[in-house]
Amino acid sequence: MSSRRSAIPSDSLLQLRQRLDRLPPKSPERANQIAATAQLYGISVTTVYRALHLVLKPRTAHRSDHGQPRILPPSELEHYCELIAALKLRTTNKSGRHLSTGRAIQLLEEHGVETVQGLIKSPKGLLRKQTVNRWLSRWRLDQPRLLREPPAVRFQAENSNDCWQFDMSPSDLKHIERPDWVDPARGEPTLMLFSVVDDRSGVAYQEYRCVYGEDAESALRFLFNAMAPKTRSDFPFQGRPKLLYLDNGPVAKNHVFQNVMQSLKVDWLTHTPAGKDGPRTTARSKGKVERPFRTVKEAHETLYHFHKPETELQANEWLWNYLSRYNAQRHRSEKHSRLEDWLANIGQEGVRDMCSWEQYCRFAREPESRKVGVDARITIDGTAWEVEPDMAGETVILLWGLFDEEMYVEFTGETWGPYYPVSGPVPLHRYRTFRRGKAAERADRIHALARQLNI
Repeated sequence: MSSRRSAIPSDSLLQLRQRLDRLPPKSPERANQIAATAQLYGISVTTVYRALHLVLKPRTAHRSDHGQPRILPPSELEHYCELIAALKLRTTNKSGRHLSTGRAIQLLEEHGVETVQGLIKSPKGLLRKQTVNRWLSRWRLDQPRLLREPPAVRFQAENSNDCWQFDMSPSDLKHIERPDWVDPARGEPTLMLFSVVDDRSGVAYQEYRCVYGEDAESALRFLFNAMAPKTRSDFPFQGRPKLLYLDNGPVAKNHVFQNVMQSLKVDWLTHTPAGKDGPRTTARSKGKVERPFRTVKEAHETLYHFHKPETELQANEWLWNYLSRYNAQRHRSEKHSRLEDWLANIGQEGVRDMCSWEQYCRFAREPESRKVGVDARITIDGTAWEVEPDMAGETVILLWGLFDEEMYVEFTGETWGPYYPVSGPVPLHRYRTFRRGKAAERADRIHALARQLNI
């Protein structure tokens, strides 16, 4: 059988072209190479030249209308695709379910879609599901791209105490054996983990507290401890932050909390809930306070399987021992520890000192106007408070805060008190006489003067 072929394989043509390219343009060796190839395949030299010319001739890889729709002009098809994409986006629920492309085309053909420009209907049989899906993907109108999150923006405070992130999370321990207090009407309190994290350094301060839900009183008590100087020498974290970033929950909405933050000159910013900022994952913004929660629950609270704390004080002592090691660990981006980063990046004005507990309690007072009863008592939530006799029947301003066990009263521009809760009504066959005040003495004097007057 003859080994000669009527056509030259493409790889042989490429090898021949490479050999010819390495030779000078007028080299006689070029003709020898062409002749040898023609003799090898049993064809003429002209056929070899023709084959070389066809190899180098450019050819179109696609049709002339490649990338353009054929059933409609691009603008019209794009308008239909936008309507279908809008239908699918409008019908998307929280589980990600939405109208299919075929169903959306059917609605366009049978009923149409009301838009600002009016009713728009598609002719039947014009749009096909495969065609629409292909152009939705090419024009980036498909669901994955329309619901794609915007690029994440990483923010970080410039100095220490510029921003604190504050949050609360139920402990995995749930309860302790001997809580400090129990409300019989509400059952056993929940062991809650309170945390603040410095945005710049990542230093965390946390406390356990037995609470019944998220309340402003527990949050304010914790924030005072976080801002006040610590008794531990290995934990210098303190001071009033410039900004407090927290959830938009009952604490941030509480008027007493807002008044205290305004008095301390601490701005607060609430976290945007999920779904309120488009497809962006809003929880990423508070990740610096959520990360220590997970670390404590995985590295510290898992050891409670061996030994559980019995009291809130004991649980906090163990927690603070762990936090000392946690803050001594490396910073997320720097080559030193979190605590060293906090100390090294304190602003030029220094740490803003925290006020005393007494002043803090005054900040937590919310003035309230009340009318004193004829028995010189004020009843608040079933508890009676006895004030000065001169205030009987008068309207006074109560100065009573979240942390006060006593009550102060503002009357005639002066602050009176402290007053404490009194017992119930006077028992039968017992009598009580009020101490006569200045108002009573003045009234007696006016009465005596009235009896002496004569016209």
